[in-house]
Amino acid sequence: MVAIRFRQISLLLMAMLVSFLAFFQMFERTVGSLPGDLMLRLGVGAVLFLVLWGLMLRFQPYASQTVMPCVLLLTAIGTMMIARIDQQIKDSDVAQRQLLWMCLALVLCGLLVVFMQDYRILRRFSYVSMVIGLVLLLSPMIPGLGVEIQGARIWINIFGLGTIQPGEFAKLFLAFFFAAYLFDHRDQLAVGGRKLFGLQLPRIKDMGPIIIVWVVSMGVLVLQHDLGTSLLFFAMFVSMLYVATGRKSWIVIGLLAFAAGAVLAAHIFAHVGYRVDAWLRPFDQEIYERYPGGSAQIVSGLFGLASGGLTGTGLGQGHPELTPLANSDFIYASVGEELGLTGLLAVLMLYLLIIASGLITAMRIKDGFGKLLASGLVFTMAFQVFTVVGGITLVIPLTGLTMPYMAAGGSSLIANYLLAALLIIISNAANKPEPELSSDTFQYEALAVLREHELKEREAQTQAIPRPRTAMGGEA
Repeated sequence: MVAIRFRQISLLLMAMLVSFLAFFQMFERTVGSLPGDLMLRLGVGAVLFLVLWGLMLRFQPYASQTVMPCVLLLTAIGTMMIARIDQQIKDSDVAQRQLLWMCLALVLCGLLVVFMQDYRILRRFSYVSMVIGLVLLLSPMIPGLGVEIQGARIWINIFGLGTIQPGEFAKLFLAFFFAAYLFDHRDQLAVGGRKLFGLQLPRIKDMGPIIIVWVVSMGVLVLQHDLGTSLLFFAMFVSMLYVATGRKSWIVIGLLAFAAGAVLAAHIFAHVGYRVDAWLRPFDQEIYERYPGGSAQIVSGLFGLASGGLTGTGLGQGHPELTPLANSDFIYASVGEELGLTGLLAVLMLYLLIIASGLITAMRIKDGFGKLLASGLVFTMAFQVFTVVGGITLVIPLTGLTMPYMAAGGSSLIANYLLAALLIIISNAANKPEPELSSDTFQYEALAVLREHELKEREAQTQAIPRPRTAMGGEA
């Protein structure tokens, strides 16, 4: 056991060493020294990571040890690039705020690891989670509370101190509700109806849930002008529905439903149509110069990726600040410019390790609710990474989502840290060894089962013997 714990702490310490070297190299190249206030916050964050690891050993001893080192590296890479961009922008301290958010997220994760010994308690509050999730999702529409930034109304103002994005937390509560609802109704949803083109279609009366979720997701798209949250919300439900029922027809129906809604929205709403135009013709002069909704941001990010090449320009030697929102929406392009394709593949590998760990947990866990919750959470992260990378590289239109753990923003950072903590808690239950039965206990239980079986056979034989009848035709 000591050797296992040593290997586990070695992963975390190695991630810390790589993170420190990245910050050291970047600051030495740009300003020639390490800023004291930023390094102090980095030190506090490192201590909190070690404390969290200790709490995991004490309260979640069988949890996966792969997730936290990967989260640490992704956060360090993102914060390092944010600090790099801060140097080129006057009076910018986004990196320092990001480290404060990280420390708060680690404290919340520690509380979750300590006090949530059994994740199944979340199933008891399924409909409460649904109400909280919908309230958070629609709260930016409240007059005086919601704030519209760059055409999207997805932020709320907190007493004038700043803004948060409640949709990041709404996805967690909605995942709790979806997992509980689908676990309770999986048998009805798995029943097939007629076949069409080789697909077993669901019954019409079972289409209600997906229709409701489709309507809500389209409502988010229409009211809040937020394509990313709408797409993520609907995709999470469809993926969990497939895991619960195992029917491919649900995926096909979900894709067709959302595609129809997106095409309709692109023709009706200008902001959606602008993103489609920027995706299809980013180098068109008219589209490039259009404001709002032009493709200048996409083109700038593509040139940044191209200048990075295979190995990058080197930390502190690129110009990522030229791309709008380089520290949030386009943090992936900023990393690609200074670390190159090699760095981008390393980042994707870290995400892949977290996703693989979550999928392994979902396969190992025997509880159906835990299986649905783990798969839903990990798919949410995987889908978010795909949409961000796909939007920056012109595979799909931009959605407005941000890279988990890397992009600037407290809401996204805290919500994704809580997501990782939930995966850790579920993995503890999945990896926990089953209690061994003693030989005496096993023999006692086996004899009890045999006696019960013999009694049932005797009762069946007694009922099968015909009773003699009297002369009057009745039973004796």
